[in-house]
Amino acid sequence: MIQLNLPQIACNIRKNDGKPEIFDAVRKKYVALTPEEWVRQHFIHYLVNQLEYPKSLLSVETGMKYHTLSKRTDILVYNRDMSPLLLTECKSFKVRITQSSLNQVAVYNRMIKAPYMVLTNGLKHYCCHLTEKNYEFIEEIPPFPL
Repeated sequence: MIQLNLPQIACNIRKNDGKPEIFDAVRKKYVALTPEEWVRQHFIHYLVNQLEYPKSLLSVETGMKYHTLSKRTDILVYNRDMSPLLLTECKSFKVRITQSSLNQVAVYNRMIKAPYMVLTNGLKHYCCHLTEKNYEFIEEIPPFPL
């Protein structure tokens, strides 16, 4: 996998039936090592190790319903009172971030109502803060606690 625009991580990678897997410390299991998962794991480590988000307040690949469709959130961080705080959508480093990508995470956040949203492909990161009526881009992903 390629070097991302995130700090390097010490990760456990193994092969299972010839296919690479990476250990997810939040889900506490090995998962298929895809380009998107590579980004997700780096971003989890960044949140926990650099921005001091408690691992216990992270939820990874959690299912949700949007109208009649089943969707999954990549990373959802909760406040200590278990209200949603930061929703992160991870894309493969091979995928260019577009307005459509941003719209996707904004649609998910209509249901979740997290005050912060992040969209990343591991190379570029965009963070928005939800104000009363719209999203405003902010320069940095805020550290925990906000």
